[in-house]
Amino acid sequence: MAALVTVAAGLLWFAVAARVEGGEGATSSSGLLLGLWSVLYNTQAPSQSAMFAAIALALLLAAGIAIIERRIATRYRRSSDGTSTPLAPKIIMAATRGVFAGPITITVLIPAHNEEASLPDTLDSLFSQSPPPDRVIVVADNCTDGTERVAAARGVEVFRSVGNAHKKAGALNQALAVLLPDQGDNDVVMIMDADTQLDGGFLAAAASRFASDRALMAVGGLFYGEPGHGLIGQFQRNEYIRYSRELKRRRGRVFVLTGTASLFRAVGLRAVASGRGTSLPGIRGDVYDTAALTEDNELTIALKSLGGLITSPSECTVVTELMPTWRTLWNQRLRWQRGALENLGAYGVKPQTVRYWAQQLGIGYGVIALFGYLSLLLVMALSLDTWVWFPFWLGIGAVFTLERVVTVWKGGWRARLLAVLLIPELCFDMFLNCVYVKGILDSAIGRRATWTHLQHEARAEEEEEVAR
Repeated sequence: MAALVTVAAGLLWFAVAARVEGGEGATSSSGLLLGLWSVLYNTQAPSQSAMFAAIALALLLAAGIAIIERRIATRYRRSSDGTSTPLAPKIIMAATRGVFAGPITITVLIPAHNEEASLPDTLDSLFSQSPPPDRVIVVADNCTDGTERVAAARGVEVFRSVGNAHKKAGALNQALAVLLPDQGDNDVVMIMDADTQLDGGFLAAAASRFASDRALMAVGGLFYGEPGHGLIGQFQRNEYIRYSRELKRRRGRVFVLTGTASLFRAVGLRAVASGRGTSLPGIRGDVYDTAALTEDNELTIALKSLGGLITSPSECTVVTELMPTWRTLWNQRLRWQRGALENLGAYGVKPQTVRYWAQQLGIGYGVIALFGYLSLLLVMALSLDTWVWFPFWLGIGAVFTLERVVTVWKGGWRARLLAVLLIPELCFDMFLNCVYVKGILDSAIGRRATWTHLQHEARAEEEEEVAR
């Protein structure tokens, strides 16, 4: 980190020196946009001072966020405040020192609302794990299909929600209220979606992490997209591959404990339930905040707020469902964006949410930058009589394209082909940017959001539809 800051400082010095020397000239040309407006453009590369300054500021910003994140993590790992951070590693290690709580056991909860079609594959992926989970419970929530029958035929337990009006979070709260009181310190609860399949070795890797670190509170999976769904499916697969690659580079320091498949120590979930209504948003006794649109993101922030240590190992991978249409994808991402913003609003600006606020600001900057870049390209194309090649920007574009291809390389030739074409993925990014703007506007005016379930048989409606 010190080296990064030193390089940035050196670049800033060179930028200032180049500006003072004033030896950099610039030439400009003009054109008419649609024959009406005069447009000036520069055919030269940016000055050395501008390039040095831009690179230096980017490095300083990255280093600053990394330093803040590390200092916050170190502070809470060493915290001795059992009131505000009862899950801090220092406290947990002191409480469990010299105590053997038995071997790691894994109880799997699968929330399911009309999941008859996808549940068999999910259960097959569980039973193929070595070793398999100790207990599997399908949480049947207001099912009107054969979900319960399929679960019973596979020999797993069925927990039926009663009078639940809070969707997935409410059903899980009911099941956890019955399960958690009897769980010990080495008992782990796994929450996984009924449309997810675990890759081989997932549970073994997760159990090994829990066994080797008594302070570890949660393990999240890295998710990849299922095959199929044409171009829209490949867009999502490329996106998920890049996200997983980023987490691996962060050495498992996770942003969100994915709802597709994550494991939690029972002591961590009990601490969250105890903190609801006081230090955490929600109703006391509930593990999940039923007011949150994105319950997995909210639970991640809750655990971090209590000092909990969490990770996403590269060995723990899952294959998850993709959205089959642009409408369902819009609704899913709008719910994610609205949920993220509302979670941040509920927790406010605090050390554990600094990184999340920085992410939202970064997304906002990316929206403005991409829109501005594409708009200026359009203006230039419409204003010139003949096309002008800009070698510098062509070089930048080549580097950007190479990065896009490299980051999806493991996805196969389809992923690489889509990445090298560049323009389609830029259009997909603009689609996601529109979702971001819509989420900001909906949150700003207080528009109420609801959600409904995706019917797997028809695959025509969204899993969670945000009310317009």
